[in-house]
Amino acid sequence: MGETWSKRTRAVHEGARRSRYGELSEALFLTQGFDYPDAEAAEQRFLKAGEDEFIYARYGNPTVAMFEDRLAMIEGAESGFATASGMAAVHGALMATLQAGDRVVAASALFGSCLYILEEILPRFGVEVAFVDGTDLDQWHSAVTPGTRAVFFETVSNPTLEVIDTAAVAAIAHQAGAVVIVDNVFATPVFSRAIAQGADIVVYSATKHVDGQGRCLGGAILGRKDQVRGPIETFLKHTGGAMSPFNAWIMLKGLETLDLRVRAQAATALAIAEALEGHPALSRVIYPGLQRHPQHALFPEGGTVLSIDLAAGKQAAFGMLDALQIWKISNNLGDAKSIATHPATTTHQRLPDARKARLGITPGLVRLSVGLEEPADLIADLSAALDVI
Repeated sequence: MGETWSKRTRAVHEGARRSRYGELSEALFLTQGFDYPDAEAAEQRFLKAGEDEFIYARYGNPTVAMFEDRLAMIEGAESGFATASGMAAVHGALMATLQAGDRVVAASALFGSCLYILEEILPRFGVEVAFVDGTDLDQWHSAVTPGTRAVFFETVSNPTLEVIDTAAVAAIAHQAGAVVIVDNVFATPVFSRAIAQGADIVVYSATKHVDGQGRCLGGAILGRKDQVRGPIETFLKHTGGAMSPFNAWIMLKGLETLDLRVRAQAATALAIAEALEGHPALSRVIYPGLQRHPQHALFPEGGTVLSIDLAAGKQAAFGMLDALQIWKISNNLGDAKSIATHPATTTHQRLPDARKARLGITPGLVRLSVGLEEPADLIADLSAALDVI
């Protein structure tokens, strides 16, 4: 592919594998297994498969490989492995990297399922996990002791949208010999600088912006080829976390419009944040794209998600949600449809109230994932719902 082409151009063309029919849209290879010309060829492929040779769909598939190659290119990574879901990517990246006796340092502001892996699953296998305030570099310095095996954080936290200084944390981690694993969903591949800033492994829930239309689940682990096609591939192909070819084909189609969608959604998110600032029903509007956001300089693009905090608490938040006409009440994000979520009672429900309070997940907090609707319509719908309160 053209090395001078932009991400947007390469997102349409990179990694294509054409069959003898020369199809324009990438082919969907729905097959579990592959035919070998002879027994010796089968033996050789099991010994070492070539760059474009496949054995079994759990190990790899031409459609899945096209998605892996294309997303890795957009991210600036050497290689990628596609997974069945975003959480399969998080779990696979951590489990393939860690073993009993290892220490992990993680940011405390994480998605509920990520917290479950770190707090419940890893300790069962003898992995020590320590949590820090992800925005406090002094805490990272203190916690990342020599011998720490890995650090893990969301580059932009869910749902309070704290932005972590990836370059600074990576420098701290690498000085201690630790691997830097980041969940980059809110930054998206469009705005991501994670690899350039020092992340060793980047994970995505492709269910979100990559699909972008709420159709299917998927995830990806991206990084250096020796990591991805070494311990990560080995772990995932033997534990069954691979993406299906059909989902990979959907994701390929999503990548073609990813840049256009995400930039439009981020522009609308900024317009909404600016329109809602100072509203009497709100105690705060949280959006990295706003100049007053404490980490604005780290993520000026802002992303597609903002959060608002209703001063009157849970009942006011529920009243606003129930009054919305365009926004859908759901727990997904990155969709073409605008989605409103009440984290305290859904995605982060299992957290104790004291911990929610420490993380800023108040009873009045509502997360808004901005879709592709007309910005003025979304602002009018929110304003009308807030007026009901």
